[in-house]
Amino acid sequence: MIRVLLADDQALMADGLKTIIDLEEDMEVVATAGDGKTACELARRLRPDIALLDIRMPVMDGVESARMIKRDCPEIIVIMLTTFNDEEYIIRALSYGASGYLLKDIQADLLLKTIRNSASGNLFMMAPVAAKLSSGLSSICMSSGPSCMKTLDFSDREKEIAGLIEKGMSNRQIASSLYLSEGTVKNYISGIYEKIGVNDRGKAVLELRKYMERYKDGDKASSEGND
Repeated sequence: MIRVLLADDQALMADGLKTIIDLEEDMEVVATAGDGKTACELARRLRPDIALLDIRMPVMDGVESARMIKRDCPEIIVIMLTTFNDEEYIIRALSYGASGYLLKDIQADLLLKTIRNSASGNLFMMAPVAAKLSSGLSSICMSSGPSCMKTLDFSDREKEIAGLIEKGMSNRQIASSLYLSEGTVKNYISGIYEKIGVNDRGKAVLELRKYMERYKDGDKASSEGND
């Protein structure tokens, strides 16, 4: 039996969700809350398997509630359910450990499927939410300048090799330039690909050029600021 805690300040919505979930043989709603603070208290006391949280709630919003629940009860799976498809909410909720982010126009059968999948340890986001997340992360990276490369956690050697890839050098040329074996260079490049989320040279060059441009712009702005 999957035990679910519901948190939504709209009573009609909460009652509707409770009815849908309680009709399933493998699920039950153990409690409902009308605000994030109460949701946290109920989560600590009842230890449900799933906490299904609205975002806009009084006293404490759902995103902060998610943070508190995952801090105090990390075993509880948190799913956000909201009308707000906002990348800031999405990124914050996922960074706090939410396993899903759903919009309230979701069909009942997909909601139930998501609860079951989340209980099995799978992350789920609706396509519009995934698109917003991608857009939000891109914006963060584009606006962060030099710090963007830091978020990729490149080692000094990876940064060095990334710069040579961006210049169009082959593995053999990179190996010769840095006095490394080609096998070692290939290993570094595989790690670079993984960190920037690509699987071929062409895409890697394009992405690395974006990052390098941000570095140059950041360094130039820093230099002009010091002048």
